[in-house]
Amino acid sequence: MEYLVEWLGWLTRWSGHELLLFASVGILVIGLDDLLFDILWLLKQGHGRKKKGPLHDMPALEGRIAIFVAAWDEAGVLPLMLRRALDAWRGDDFRIYLGCYPNDSATLFSIARLVRHDPRIRLVIGPHDGPTTKGDNLNRLWDALCADEQVEDKRYVAVVLHDAEDYVHAEELALYRRMLVSNAMVQIPVVPFLDPRSRWVGGHYGDEFAEAHGKELVLRSALGLPIPSAGVGCAITRNAMALLALERGGQPFRVESLTEDYEIGVLIGAYGLKSCFADRYGAEGDHIVSRGSFPGDMRAAIRQKARWITGIALAGWAQLGWPTTKGQVFRWRGKRVWLTRWMLWRDRRAPLAAIVILAAYVALVLGALDLLGQHFLGWPTRPWDVAMSGLLLLNAALLIWRLGIRGHFTGRWYGWKQAWLALPRAFVANFIAIFAAGRALVTYCQMLRSGRIYWDKTSHHVYDDGIGWQERPVQ
Repeated sequence: MEYLVEWLGWLTRWSGHELLLFASVGILVIGLDDLLFDILWLLKQGHGRKKKGPLHDMPALEGRIAIFVAAWDEAGVLPLMLRRALDAWRGDDFRIYLGCYPNDSATLFSIARLVRHDPRIRLVIGPHDGPTTKGDNLNRLWDALCADEQVEDKRYVAVVLHDAEDYVHAEELALYRRMLVSNAMVQIPVVPFLDPRSRWVGGHYGDEFAEAHGKELVLRSALGLPIPSAGVGCAITRNAMALLALERGGQPFRVESLTEDYEIGVLIGAYGLKSCFADRYGAEGDHIVSRGSFPGDMRAAIRQKARWITGIALAGWAQLGWPTTKGQVFRWRGKRVWLTRWMLWRDRRAPLAAIVILAAYVALVLGALDLLGQHFLGWPTRPWDVAMSGLLLLNAALLIWRLGIRGHFTGRWYGWKQAWLALPRAFVANFIAIFAAGRALVTYCQMLRSGRIYWDKTSHHVYDDGIGWQERPVQ
């Protein structure tokens, strides 16, 4: 019995040490990666990046803009979104292309009156029962747009992507018209609502988007690198869409992709077209952003994050490859290709980060068991070596910096109370990332084995205007 206790103590201590070493090295690599990115962002902030206000006296694209909205099982939110958009953009020249399925009767009935009485809505019902994929749905909308151009002899100037639950900004289209004069794609900030009923799970989306759209896309835009589209609040010129369609046999969106929005933004940059992230103020001093609700329960959040990881880090890697890789779309040279590789690595590191985080938490549990064994079972103590202690101290400093950065960006959008909540929410986000990465690996293996993919969409709910979100001046 004494031998068994000693062996159990050795196994616990050895396993914990090895996992802690693996996790510490992984956290150090990822932490230094984030620190370098933060330093570059700070340098850009301090060297000529001016605070940009409303656009005045700039040339604008003239012509009709198409709004693409792909819908499946959206009866609860789609009519309200359409009414908000029609009212907000009153007076502008646009048409909403709404993609539905013949077997989604609830959604079709919910919008029937709007479609019948407002010519600005063009209902496109696909030939197959749903759900297919969002890319397939959007391709049907592209086909309808091209058909309308031939019949009406009127060419569109841009396509805007939105989801069925979005809260659009009244000056959004006006911003696109000006920014698309010199850019093939424009992405505006996406601001999730913070639901007080889901302070932790739903709230972590606000933290992540605040940092991603306050720092990540800002720096990529400043460096002239490809900007991944968020799938909402994104505008693409008609010419850029035509180029993507020509390259893909008439279908600009990849049908077999789970993240066709992300991919299309990367491809636009790969083809040498210019894109930008537009963080601008409206005439009344408020930010021109796209707002929307995100999952508020753990299971739905894991499903959504798993879809993102599968589409970006796993399937996206296989489909897009790396810059200058033989047989892939990228053909860049010089320092720009290395910067692009770096950004793609940051996009695709989620599975590795989840493994590192899981190892860290398991090592923490084993460490606690070791302390209990020392106290109750008399396991011998083992002092920390100098190298491990230094590594842990360095990682602790990087963690404090990372949490500080996260709180800073959350505070810019949501105030200081949410900035403090962002610190413990980071650990909630870690658990979601771990389970989402596991689900993503299973999903990707199933995709490879079966060759089938379907739209694993997020369920949306009605959200009262303004709840949980307050416009704040961005510093």
